[in-house]
Amino acid sequence: MFGRIQNIDNRVLDRIGNIHKPALNRIMITASRAGNLGIIWWAICLPFILRSYWRATGFNIVFGLCVAHLMGEIIIKHIVKRVRPCHHLGDEEQLIDRPRFYSFPSGHTTASFAVVGVVLLRCRLFTFMPILALAMLISFSRIYLRVHYLTDVVAGAVLGFVCGICSVMIFNAYAPMLMPNLIM
Repeated sequence: MFGRIQNIDNRVLDRIGNIHKPALNRIMITASRAGNLGIIWWAICLPFILRSYWRATGFNIVFGLCVAHLMGEIIIKHIVKRVRPCHHLGDEEQLIDRPRFYSFPSGHTTASFAVVGVVLLRCRLFTFMPILALAMLISFSRIYLRVHYLTDVVAGAVLGFVCGICSVMIFNAYAPMLMPNLIM
C-alpha cells in the first residue's frame, strides 16, 4: 500500500514539474516564503488582536497555530521521519534551499489550515475565502517546489484543519475562565 502511495506521490511531482515556468516559479517561491515560520499567519492575526471586537479570534488563531505546530512539527514529523522529495533531486533542479527537517506532514500546510479551521468557525465568508485561497496557494507551492509530496500536503491540511476546529472548541470552553475580559 505504501508503495502505491509513493508511486502516486512521485507521479504528481513529475507532472507538476512539467508546468514549471520562470514567472510561476517566482509566484510559488513567494507563496512558500510567506508561509515560512507561519509569518503570514502571525501577520494576519495581529489586526484581529489589536481590535477589541476581534481579539478573541486573534488569540484563537494564535492558539490554533500553537496546537498545529505541536502536533505536526514536534510530534508527528519525528515519529514518521519521511525524507523530502528534494533530497532525491540534483542541485540544479532545486528552486529553493532544501529544508533540513522531515517531510510528513507539511508544516506550512498544517499552519495554513489551522488558521482556515479557526476562521471558518469564527469569521464571515468574506474573511474566510481569501484565507482559504492563500492557504491553498501556500500548500500547492510546497509540492510545486518539490519540498513535499502530495500526501504530506493532504495530511497537513487535514491535521491543520482538525487542530483549528479543536482549538476553537477548547478556546470557547476555557477562554472565558482564563481571560474574562476578552470579548467572545
